[in-house]
Amino acid sequence: MGDHREFPALAPGHCLPKTSSMSVTDSVTAVHDFRVTGYSLLDGMGVGRFVSSSTFTVGGLDWAVRFYPDGSTANCLGNASAFLYYCSRDKDVRARFTLNLMENDGRLSQVTNSYMKHTFSPASDNWGFIKFIEKSKIQGSPFLENDCLTIRCLLTVTKESRTQDVETNSIVVPPSNLHQDFGNMLHDGEGADVTFTVCGQLFHAHRCVLAFRSPVFRAELFGPLRENATECIKIDDMEPMIFEALLHFIYTDTLPDNCKDGKAAAMQHMLVAADRYGVDRLRLLCERKLSDAIDVETVSTTLALAEQHHCSQLRGACIRFMASPDMLGPVMLTDGFKHLVASCPLILKEVLDEVSRIWRDKSS
Repeated sequence: MGDHREFPALAPGHCLPKTSSMSVTDSVTAVHDFRVTGYSLLDGMGVGRFVSSSTFTVGGLDWAVRFYPDGSTANCLGNASAFLYYCSRDKDVRARFTLNLMENDGRLSQVTNSYMKHTFSPASDNWGFIKFIEKSKIQGSPFLENDCLTIRCLLTVTKESRTQDVETNSIVVPPSNLHQDFGNMLHDGEGADVTFTVCGQLFHAHRCVLAFRSPVFRAELFGPLRENATECIKIDDMEPMIFEALLHFIYTDTLPDNCKDGKAAAMQHMLVAADRYGVDRLRLLCERKLSDAIDVETVSTTLALAEQHHCSQLRGACIRFMASPDMLGPVMLTDGFKHLVASCPLILKEVLDEVSRIWRDKSS
C-alpha cells in the first residue's frame, strides 16, 4: 500500500500561519505621432533609405519610428515601409505596437495595420511593416495634406515581472474622495460666505477655500482692500461658464466634464482666468491642452495669448510648429496671423530665427 500521511489534528479554533505571494507584470502604453513633411521630395530616395522620428521614451526605454518611402527591401516594390526601432538595446524587452497613418483631420478611422508583438534586443532592434502602405494609395488620399503624412505609433512596453508578498489583511481602504467632498461643498453652497456675480449669474463660494488656492483671491478677500462680506463681488470680462470652471478647479483640482474635450477657445479663456487669479497648475494644464491642439488655424492666436500671459512652454511649442517645414506659408494666410503681426510684431523675428535654425540643421 502507498504511504498515507495525515495532516496533524488541529485544536479547535487554531489556524495555521498563512502567507501569500503573487507575480506582477506591468506595462506602459504611450502614443508618438511622427509627421513626415515634403513627402513628394522623399519619393524616389531609394530602397532601404529612411527618415526617422526623434527619439521618444516609453517604459524608461528609447524608441524611434523609421519610414522608408521606397520600401525597406527590394521585395516590397511599390510599397512604403515603416518600422519601430529600439534605441536603448541594453536589454531584451517585449513590446506590442502598431503603426498607422492618420487622416488629415487628425482621426485614425482607417486602421490598416494590426498590432505586432516582438521581443526587441541588440540582435533584433527593429520590427515593423515591410508593406506599410501601397505608394499608389498615398497620393490623393486623406492621409496626405500639404505634402505631409503623419504616422501614429501606439506602443505598449511590457516591464519585467516581479514577485511580491500579498497582504493577508482583508480590510479594503477606498480611494480618496476629498475632491468629491469639496466639489459637493461648492455645489451645495452650505456654509458659503461670499457671492460673485458674473454677467448677472450668481456664484456662492467659501472665502477660506478660495484664499488658500489663489493668492489673488486671498488679497481680495482677506487683504487690506478686501470686499465687504455682505456685498456681492462683481467679476468683469469673464464668461459665467469659465468662472464656474475656475471655481470647480479650485475646489477639486480637476477640470469639469464640459471642459475636458480640450477645445482651443475654451482652453484659451481658462488660461486667461488661471493667470488672472494665479492658479498656476490650471494655467499649465491649459498650456498643455492648447499645445496638443495646435493647428494652422489656431497657432497664431495661441501664440499671441502665450506671449501676453508669459506662457513660455506654450510659446515655444507654437514657434516650433510655425517654423516646421511647409507650415509657415499656410499659417500666414490666416486671420489669426494678421492679428499676431499687429499685436506682437517682435515675435516674428523668433519664428524666422527658428526657421533659419531648422534649415541650417537640415543642410549640415
